Amino acid sequence: MGFFSKIFSGLKKTKDAISKGLEAIFKPGELTDEFYEDLETLLLSGDVGYEATEKIIEDLKTTAKKQKLKTCEDVKASLRCSIANILSEATCELDYPLVLTVVGVNGVGKTTNIGKMAHYFKDNGKDVVLCAGDTFRAAASAQLTEWSERAKVKIVKHNEGADPAAVVFDAIKSAKSKNADCLIIDTAGRLHNNVNLMEELKKINRIVDREYSEATHKNLLVIDATTGQNALSQVEYFNNAVGIDGIILTKLDGTAKGGVVINIMEKYNVPVVFVGVGEGLDDLEVFAAKSFAENFV
Repeated sequence: MGFFSKIFSGLKKTKDAISKGLEAIFKPGELTDEFYEDLETLLLSGDVGYEATEKIIEDLKTTAKKQKLKTCEDVKASLRCSIANILSEATCELDYPLVLTVVGVNGVGKTTNIGKMAHYFKDNGKDVVLCAGDTFRAAASAQLTEWSERAKVKIVKHNEGADPAAVVFDAIKSAKSKNADCLIIDTAGRLHNNVNLMEELKKINRIVDREYSEATHKNLLVIDATTGQNALSQVEYFNNAVGIDGIILTKLDGTAKGGVVINIMEKYNVPVVFVGVGEGLDDLEVFAAKSFAENFV
């Protein structure tokens, strides 16, 4: 099942709500102030966010004035175009050799999605090394080891309680010696307001930049789509602390309001790189803005 099919499944609840809502408020003829007010409420209910909603509505007003939109389908097409444009404003280029430091709060599925990414890169002909940098959580290393075996990639790990920076140092050494294409670093499932753990992340970044300067280094933040607006505070905090280059959006499985993706992009200009839409090894896809927009409205 490709991205389009999986996104359709994951966003079906949101799309149904938005589409039915649009059909209920749309009346043939000129789009009125009342329509735009109702549309604002509808988009906000889908977690699109105020800034993005305002931009989408302004785009629709401009299009309606130029093209004389006559049907509800015309309005939907305009909304899709505007959403796709917002989601395409920033990108995260993954050039090789590549180091991905994966961060996120507890419970978002970080380690699971690292395993899925390993499978994705391996499936695309890349040599992958995993780094078990979460030495705080009991069984984190064991969990990542299991994923490395499923994805058939190498893992570098130390004993529980070891210095994460030391594990990262050894993983870089291993990746370089094997001429690996991609090194993916797991980090502690930290609470985003824990200053000491944020400092540990900064230390990891310094080691990567110093020891593997020739590699492209990206920080990816794992976000649980079901947390809605709470995801924004996580993006802001991690971005301020270590700089976030991209988002891995997880649990887009029908229970989430997918508009949070649009909200994050408009507010922080941080692109979504991967989307998780299930629990299987293959249930991680490269984000595609146009497909997402088509399945949102």
